[in-house]
Amino acid sequence: MTTRPDILCIGSVLWDIIGRAPSHMRQGSDVPGRITRLPGGVAWNIAMTLARFGLRPAALSAIGQDAEGDELMTACREMGAIMDYVYRSADLPTDTYMAVEGKNGLIAAIADAHSLEAAGDKILAPLENGTLGSEAAPYGGLIALDGNLTQRLLDQIARSTLFAAADLRVAPASPGKAERLMPFLRHSRAVLYVNLEEAGTLCQTEFSSSQAAAEGLLKRGAARALVTDGGNAASDGTADGVITQQPPAVMVTRVTGAGDTFMAAHIVAESQGSSREEALARALTAAAKYVSGEHAT
Repeated sequence: MTTRPDILCIGSVLWDIIGRAPSHMRQGSDVPGRITRLPGGVAWNIAMTLARFGLRPAALSAIGQDAEGDELMTACREMGAIMDYVYRSADLPTDTYMAVEGKNGLIAAIADAHSLEAAGDKILAPLENGTLGSEAAPYGGLIALDGNLTQRLLDQIARSTLFAAADLRVAPASPGKAERLMPFLRHSRAVLYVNLEEAGTLCQTEFSSSQAAAEGLLKRGAARALVTDGGNAASDGTADGVITQQPPAVMVTRVTGAGDTFMAAHIVAESQGSSREEALARALTAAAKYVSGEHAT
């Protein structure tokens, strides 16, 4: 019998292929470095941080029935995730994300999440067929949702009664996909996790600080918004006000997955009863450890 998950992570679970170089890079750079392939995707990065903190995450995603998909399923299970609810497609290949990072940060990235997008609402079947929930008895636990889903499916989720009882935590997959989260700006149960650029996209303006961005999102109707800004101060905005904290200063060795680590650590802290101030501090510390090369535990 499958163990009941502590949280559902809905979105991209794919192979991350990351090239990292210890030197500064620019367009056209050809330098030595390391290339790794690991399970990745926004939903997966969140799930793994949750697992390291002791929670049992379950993934709702689309993974192909190809050799890469079989290998990915095995790797994910070995890393502590429940994969029983994943939609396995015979017609769609397993998705891939590829990025190049230098000492000066992310240089370029391409996310091939076309299979997840093509699968559509098939990945949500366990929330409808009684496995995890149904319209009559919607799932009432934590859900982490990422913006790699299509605009149509995100719109559907924002309106769906299947999510009416959930504690919904939402993050864009990238600044370029931030606009997909528009349906959650006025969602009464959604907590938005965005960086400064993504906040600006949602509000169609530019912000000079995370505090201003959090205030802007609240004015646009967000129930709650957490805004990060790299090594600068991050903010948590609710109807009770905005709190802002400075992250620990660390040497940056990687950046891909930092926002996902922040989100996961924040969710864990609140699930353990931390105050808003303590949860924000714990999330910033976890993200700082992650970008410095340490595990975010």
